[in-house]
Amino acid sequence: MLCAALAACGSTSADDDGEPVRLLVFGAPEELEAYRTLVGSYNKPVQLVEASDREDLLAKLSTSIAGGSPPDLFLMNYRFYGQFAVKDAIEPLDERIAASGTIDPADYYPVAMDAFKWQGKQLCLPQNVSSLAVYYNRTLFEKYGVALPKPGWTWNDMLTTATAMTRDARGGVIRATETEGAPQRPAVHGLGIEPSIIRLAPFVWSNGADIVDDPARPTRLTLDSPGAREALKNLIDLRLAYGVVPTDQEVEAEDDESRFVNGRLAMLLSSRRSTTTFRSITGFEWDVASLPIYQQPVGVLHSDAYCLTRGSSNKDEAWKFLEYAISAEGQEIIAATGRTVPSHIEVSTSPAFLGPAQPPRSAKVFLDAIPTVRALPTVSTWPEIEDVTGGILENAFYRGDRLDVVIRQLDEQTRPLFARAEHPR
Repeated sequence: MLCAALAACGSTSADDDGEPVRLLVFGAPEELEAYRTLVGSYNKPVQLVEASDREDLLAKLSTSIAGGSPPDLFLMNYRFYGQFAVKDAIEPLDERIAASGTIDPADYYPVAMDAFKWQGKQLCLPQNVSSLAVYYNRTLFEKYGVALPKPGWTWNDMLTTATAMTRDARGGVIRATETEGAPQRPAVHGLGIEPSIIRLAPFVWSNGADIVDDPARPTRLTLDSPGAREALKNLIDLRLAYGVVPTDQEVEAEDDESRFVNGRLAMLLSSRRSTTTFRSITGFEWDVASLPIYQQPVGVLHSDAYCLTRGSSNKDEAWKFLEYAISAEGQEIIAATGRTVPSHIEVSTSPAFLGPAQPPRSAKVFLDAIPTVRALPTVSTWPEIEDVTGGILENAFYRGDRLDVVIRQLDEQTRPLFARAEHPR
């Protein structure tokens, strides 16, 4: 039934002649609209199969591959494709790239291309090369007379700013001791950040440490080092010691993106994907700033790529659409929607991405971060590692588990996952 649904759902481009190429994606409504725009601009039939979220996409893809009726293409983050690469479910693209008159690997940012190489083969081609950035409500900053985030700001600068922007309903600053058990919760929180390994990693790296023992062939997490411990403690303290981020109950009632859109969050750490949602904002002006640093600027790679399934029954037509989607023309279309930082170098530095017509005005922040971005491990079990660490970090962030206990749990519960992982190199 799921395979039948995979073939039937979604939207199709205007030309309905021939068997349509099926492309599986997920995203917020604004993101999906971006992909509908891309599909609609193509001159041959493409059926957009829309998953509700990442978990739904992974389930649809796994089930359809097992059932022998996969989509022709799927769009996936580099952190999650290893589980399909190890099953030989993705068609290598090297021969098609070599024969292509459209795709030249030199036109794309190497850090994004390399993230989708598995055991020497280029399995997928990246559409974007985003990094983590700090979105901020410029209007709210100006209202309260707080200095805007500046290039080169530090973690302590961000904490000071978040504290100054945590306000009660009358606009008064709420001190840390007032946020727990106070009769009135903050009307505006200074910061939103997800307690996850992908949010923690750039600060560990910036502090001169690492999250794993060997990035190419990791066997364990290394959050017990001094630099990693400091970054982890400071992340947890945002909620427990300073109260500048919403509680778990508040996040459950209103997620951070919605809270930002509604003017109740001064800053949010997120990737470029939030831009499509935030462009619907009309009540205030917003912009982006670079990540704060400890010792050196370091970003974490956010990159999605088009992958061709090994079991596709329409590979040639799927490849033609893939060529179009990541070409300069295709990337200009999707960049105009706000969804991506183009992986195509020339497009990323063109008005299609940097043009000032739509926010953020400081879009160049994303490009400036590219030389410093690092990729997380792409081992086959990395999705499971993210799931396990996510639960432990959430408990630490919201419940206050002791740091030593948290680090021990992270190590003990992920070692078996690293032990059975297969590696891209």
